[in-house]
Amino acid sequence: MSSPVSPAAAPEAPDRTAGRERRHDIDLLRVLCTAAVVLVHASAEFIDAGHRTTGILGDTAGRFAVPVFFAMAGWAALAGAPVGDEARLLARLDRILRPMAVWTALYLLGAYLTGGPGAGTGEEAVRALFGSVEASFHLWYLYAYVPLILLLGVVVLVVRRRALPGRSLALLAVLAVTPALVGDVREITGWAPPDWGWSVSLSTVVYAVAGAALLAAPRLGPRALWAVGAGVAFAVLAVYQLTVRHPAAYGSVAVAAVTLAVLGTVARVRVPERVRPLVARLSDASFGTYLVHLLWVRLLAGPVAERLPDGPWAPVALAVTAVAAAALSFAVSVLWGRPGWRKWLG
Repeated sequence: MSSPVSPAAAPEAPDRTAGRERRHDIDLLRVLCTAAVVLVHASAEFIDAGHRTTGILGDTAGRFAVPVFFAMAGWAALAGAPVGDEARLLARLDRILRPMAVWTALYLLGAYLTGGPGAGTGEEAVRALFGSVEASFHLWYLYAYVPLILLLGVVVLVVRRRALPGRSLALLAVLAVTPALVGDVREITGWAPPDWGWSVSLSTVVYAVAGAALLAAPRLGPRALWAVGAGVAFAVLAVYQLTVRHPAAYGSVAVAAVTLAVLGTVARVRVPERVRPLVARLSDASFGTYLVHLLWVRLLAGPVAERLPDGPWAPVALAVTAVAAAALSFAVSVLWGRPGWRKWLG
């Protein structure tokens, strides 16, 4: 019998919906995107250490990950497993916010103890309520992801379920008006509150809607053609990042082309039955992997990049450290999933 769908097809731990077939291609996408995020952050360490070309090429290889996560979020919210009531929508938000808060606190504590980035713990803790902080800068994604899930969930409840989700609408209104309110407070009092990070851009919403359409549709064209398109798109993005702008904006044409090509290549791909259990387990552990991976990147990629002279060994070192950081991150996330800690650690 088929296992149920993994509806939360972005980093957070999935909830289970009985009667739905699990999309193993979505599981595969989640694992690939999580590993790609690790590569992007390992590449940033190499860029900071002076290995610019190596780092930018590594960043290019993983730049599709965040837009694809938004695309999978759109598929989950609008097609894969739309929420049936407001309680389920709020439960989905809780599964994101609880581990997010725990890991923000852990990264801030680590910065305080080591004197690392974001060591001003009190000030950083306040900033974490408004937007991503330096100690856990990679969590910026969740400050955009939470409003996206809330918005799409409210749309589903209002349009499809004919419901009036009062609490969710109130929360959405708070997120919408707070940026202007923060600006007014700054003008009236002179106090400069941190920038408001709980927001979602139009390009993110478009990725979500396009992702829902592509991932829910039957197979669209030959997979080989999509793969060739992905190769060309990656090459164009690499040239763009090396010569025009790095990092490329996620809403740029070059990143959008890579994102759509990756989706078209992997969507509806048949995952061999013998590896499905492994892919599913790694998929379930991907949110925890995303949350913890920055620790391993800083422990492995940073020191290696700083000690390595520029030259032909830099790409090899980046590949090895990124793979090691990803493997260790997946491993510890799988381990803490067993005793039921995932609701706190992701």
